[in-house]
Amino acid sequence: MDEIEVPEYFLCPISLQILKDPVTTITGITYERESIEQWLKAAKSNPTCPVTKQSLPRDSELTPNHTLRRLIQSWCTVNAIYGVDRIPTPKSPIKKSQIFRLIKDLDAPDDHLRTKALRRMEAIAKENERNRTCMVEAGVTKAAVLFIIKCFKEGKTAGLEEVLRILHLIWNQSQEIKLLVRENQDFIDSLTWILRCDQIDNHVDVKTHAMILLHKTTEIVCQKLLESLKVDFFKEIITRVLRKRISKQAVKSSLLVLTEVCQWGRNRMKIVEANAVFELIELELEKPEKNITELIFNILAQLCSCADGREQFLKHAGSIAMISKRVLRVSPATDDRALHILDSISKFSASDEAALEMLRVGAVSKLCMVIQANCAPYLKKKAKGILRLHSHMWNNSPCIAVYLLTRYPG
Repeated sequence: MDEIEVPEYFLCPISLQILKDPVTTITGITYERESIEQWLKAAKSNPTCPVTKQSLPRDSELTPNHTLRRLIQSWCTVNAIYGVDRIPTPKSPIKKSQIFRLIKDLDAPDDHLRTKALRRMEAIAKENERNRTCMVEAGVTKAAVLFIIKCFKEGKTAGLEEVLRILHLIWNQSQEIKLLVRENQDFIDSLTWILRCDQIDNHVDVKTHAMILLHKTTEIVCQKLLESLKVDFFKEIITRVLRKRISKQAVKSSLLVLTEVCQWGRNRMKIVEANAVFELIELELEKPEKNITELIFNILAQLCSCADGREQFLKHAGSIAMISKRVLRVSPATDDRALHILDSISKFSASDEAALEMLRVGAVSKLCMVIQANCAPYLKKKAKGILRLHSHMWNNSPCIAVYLLTRYPG
């Protein structure tokens, strides 16, 4: 292929690659469809033709250049012996009228017809960004949200798998989605219902997509909705996703949701009530990936800021040992959250039994290591503060750093 000289007019002026789907603009220049569409989309204002510099409005018609495409295909065939691959005939761009018909079919009484329309929509959305943009402009976002809510209210599951995937595919293209879900409690309830619905075919994939969308939703809904989330909302996430480990994507999304809503004190109490502390510790004991550990420690640190959270944390036999083992082994972010947890326990919930447990499982030794390690000064200071709090119980420890610390405080 490198030895073949490609005719200059076979190349896109933007990408300098062989044209596969050539289209001609109103300025008379032919470009690769995807390249010129990206050019127009990226232009901040008053886009112009890359070659002629003439005005080229974003909604300009792009006319397929069938003659040039056939010439290129013939040239590829002739030069196939030199390793040139034939350019396939591109599909015609999707039209809004086609999407409108599919949206209309979603209201049909026949489950089969609705599912068929959704599968066609999903196939269209998967093809390219241009199709997804067309779908958003035709109103697919609103249709998908309403379809999910309707399934929830009628207790029907047919089509859920397809509509969740469609919404996931077009979510980032849609400016309308924020308006649709920002104050929409029904949509949150619908996604939560999907998590507890076990009669769905391919339920792992369906629940994973529901959990991903639930995370995306919590990022854009109003504060009022986030503050009014019910305990049952958290129980569904913790028991159906975290405890069952339905998929890595779902688990990560569930942790991101908890992180998002944990900043409000009343939510922390609800999350603790849903038995999250125990499940988070159990998940961390399986030694997940670094990013999952960081999320777990961040949530635990926030939950341990309340008395019930600390109580639940100390009830787990492996909690302090788990925290101790992760210090200096994962990341600075994990160290920060781990010391925050130990600090909260030491200041507000440290019975003699808990203090002795910290000594027994190596947490005291690990705090000494933090002081000696190449850590941030504030972490060293926090470690010293924790050690001083219970120095009367830890003086007989073989940890020399504690001995020095309590006699030469700095």
